[in-house]
Amino acid sequence: MTTINPATGDVAAPEPEGKIDAGLLPRDHYKIRLPRWRYKLRQKLLPLVRLETPYLAYLQEHVRTPIWDTYFAFSANLGTHTFFMVMLPLLFWFGCVDLGRGMVHVLAAGVFFSGMLKDLLCLPRPLSPPLHRITMSGSAALEYGFPSTHSTNAVSVALYGLLLLNANPGVSGTQRTALQLLAAVYTVSIVFGRLYCGMHGFLDVVVGVVLGAVLALAQWGLHDKIDNLVYGESFWPLVALVIIILVLVRIHPEPADSCPCFDDGVAFAAVVGGAEIGCWHFSKLPFAWHWEWQPAGPGFSYAHLGLWKTVARVLIGVAIIFIWREIAKPTLHTLLPPVYRFFGRIGVSLPRRDFIPASQYKKVPHLPDDTLPSLDELPQLVRSIGRGRSDSVGPQSAADAYETLAYREKRRRDSMDKINRPQSPLRNARSLAGDLEKYENQMGTGEVDMSALGEGSHDEEYEQREVFRKIEPFKPRVRYDVEVVTKLIVYSGIAWWAVEGCPIVFELIGLGVGMQRMEAR
Repeated sequence: MTTINPATGDVAAPEPEGKIDAGLLPRDHYKIRLPRWRYKLRQKLLPLVRLETPYLAYLQEHVRTPIWDTYFAFSANLGTHTFFMVMLPLLFWFGCVDLGRGMVHVLAAGVFFSGMLKDLLCLPRPLSPPLHRITMSGSAALEYGFPSTHSTNAVSVALYGLLLLNANPGVSGTQRTALQLLAAVYTVSIVFGRLYCGMHGFLDVVVGVVLGAVLALAQWGLHDKIDNLVYGESFWPLVALVIIILVLVRIHPEPADSCPCFDDGVAFAAVVGGAEIGCWHFSKLPFAWHWEWQPAGPGFSYAHLGLWKTVARVLIGVAIIFIWREIAKPTLHTLLPPVYRFFGRIGVSLPRRDFIPASQYKKVPHLPDDTLPSLDELPQLVRSIGRGRSDSVGPQSAADAYETLAYREKRRRDSMDKINRPQSPLRNARSLAGDLEKYENQMGTGEVDMSALGEGSHDEEYEQREVFRKIEPFKPRVRYDVEVVTKLIVYSGIAWWAVEGCPIVFELIGLGVGMQRMEAR
């Protein structure tokens, strides 16, 4: 049996007789790779994704303009992991400890649990064509579609911020109204933008919105209890937290295809552990500020520091975090592989399907990081922002390719018979019905030219090879087993530097206000 490499679309050597190749039959790909209960649940939800697609295409075609394309593509950056990883340290450096810790909790939980659902169900994004994918990030399309992490993050951040705002009596009415309006615009821009840009369906964003709201309300209702545990004298609650994080990372479901959701979930889970350990220890130091209305943490006073010291504080803090990442990541990539090989020889390993074990490589090359770019990746990131949005049509990931092939096969089985197709509840409106049928006919086309085979002929291997060839620019990179522990250490370290390490440096070099406040007392 001939096999096809899902990443490149190349034909490989024949498989032994009787062996089923998961990449050969699109309809069997998820059935083979997923446990039975996950596959059945996926099959129940998949028709909803397919049913939504013509309506999404109708919406997109009738509201699109160049200005809105640019706006929604750019605003989507405000809901990414990279944006929040850059902005979260600033909250601590400007003294907003309660807000910063709450944001860390809701964002980490949102990224982790939405990613867990994505990898659990492996549901594709709505098909392209008929949808256009409008984005400034090629890596976003590599994830599954359900639920929308952007929507989860936007709602959890906005709702938690509004809850804190309404509980703060020191905010004037005008400021309160302005901030509420800003939160509403931000949320609608991100959530509706996911539909507009063809990246998600209605089901994806609705579940993402609900998940984000639940996480924000849970953080708001439990934050006093969390503070009592974290800021107590005992260190054991933090030990329990670290154990819980490691367990959650270990039980994260294996996806059927290579998906970056796990990497992002590990990074944000590590941030929670590092931030809480740093907050606990920093609160015991003499220059920590103690407020009646929020936990102890780094202090900030613009009146005391002024503009230039405030700017220097930010620049030095960002530089420290990047230096830590630049040193720690390659160091761990050098030290960890021999350790992994040792444990592998004695039969102890924690393998994941799409991660290469240490026994199969000698050296980990320089690897990009989709969560937080490295220093040498910053120029490329700036150039990509300058180039603006991209408008793509066709499969962009393995999940896209398999869904394209599976839907095309379904249409062939139905023989394009309208009687066998599920009827839309809006088929009464003739103009809409015509548009919906047009979009349905585009679903699963995948821009594959079958004319080379001759009229009326069909070759499944050629068809798959051509579909997978379309996703080459978007294929996921090779991943190594040591990256999991590396991310846990590096990102917990980033969080520690943000909440404790950098504030200590600020105090030592004259950019802090904690010691002056203590001496004034």
